[in-house]
Amino acid sequence: MRYLVSVIDDKSNPGSTDRRPAISVFNERLIAEGYWVFAGGLADTDEATVIDNRGEQAVFSDGPFIESKEYLAGIWVWEAPDLDVVLKLAAEASKVCDRKIEVRPFQ
Repeated sequence: MRYLVSVIDDKSNPGSTDRRPAISVFNERLIAEGYWVFAGGLADTDEATVIDNRGEQAVFSDGPFIESKEYLAGIWVWEAPDLDVVLKLAAEASKVCDRKIEVRPFQ
């Protein structure tokens, strides 16, 4: 089963910024153990654009769709046999990147 593993940062209490080497080592392990599908960090929310085309014409807005101190800073997509494996890896990921992690299975 595949899982979306979201990295949550906090503008009022951000995680440390020197985590890239540790994250790279963790990613190499995920690849070696067969859990890795995809990963990527995201630009700051100031660079976001929201598009709403549910009306008569598309409306483009700068910034995130929700103003919040917490925001999505990056994602992983992992393939694992069950949730227990993913939760164990997610606990390690939280420590490695010094941020909260949210896990959600794909439907």
